[in-house]
Amino acid sequence: MSNGRVAVVTGGTRGIGRAISEGLKAAGYKVAANYGGNDEAAKKFTEETGIPAYKFDVASYEDVERGCAQITAELGPIEIVVNNAGITRDTTLHRMSFDKWDAVIQTNLSSCFNLCRCVIDSMRDRGFGRIVNIGSINGQAGQYGQVNYAAAKSGIHGFTKALAQEGAAKNITVNAIAPGYVDTDMVRAVPHHVLEKIIAKIPMGRLGRAEDIARGVLFLVADDADFITGATLSINGGQHMY
Repeated sequence: MSNGRVAVVTGGTRGIGRAISEGLKAAGYKVAANYGGNDEAAKKFTEETGIPAYKFDVASYEDVERGCAQITAELGPIEIVVNNAGITRDTTLHRMSFDKWDAVIQTNLSSCFNLCRCVIDSMRDRGFGRIVNIGSINGQAGQYGQVNYAAAKSGIHGFTKALAQEGAAKNITVNAIAPGYVDTDMVRAVPHHVLEKIIAKIPMGRLGRAEDIARGVLFLVADDADFITGATLSINGGQHMY
């Protein structure tokens, strides 16, 4: 049962995030979809889905604090968080600038701290919380040209386990999902010959769908998923069995 609980999805207007936002809304949650920059796309998303979009930079603690306060005032206390926002700045380490490292770490990993820190006190006070952090197969197995992205996503898995231990006594579960390669704009940007090689390594013989990840989120945020915490659900078609 969703009981109309308020759910925040970062990076929630496109790709995997959009599928998560739509899935939560269909299940009866009150969804706030965060986005970072594209106002026109966010407006179109809201018109198409009826889900309100909130603009704030997940890499900025002050911005996240402001965004959470606005969502709480307009929708109610935040009881579900899906840390999905992510970017890539791919290149090998010997070519990587600090800015490319820092941007990925801040947006993909520090954002998890920012959002969780802003909601954890309220969750503890209410004795309920569901946090799902979106990691990656490349945080589990590594990936050439992605030391920044792999480090951030690997960090998410450690963050998840530690926070799960802290939240358990207050009925706050913290889990991660590690998607494999999913058919999104980010993956479609990969050169075709590289994509063919990736798909050839997936036992299921296809890319994932954004809805595959959304179903995993719905499972983990449910009220009765209260004995699952500190877990990582790998949804990758069998590409990496960890």
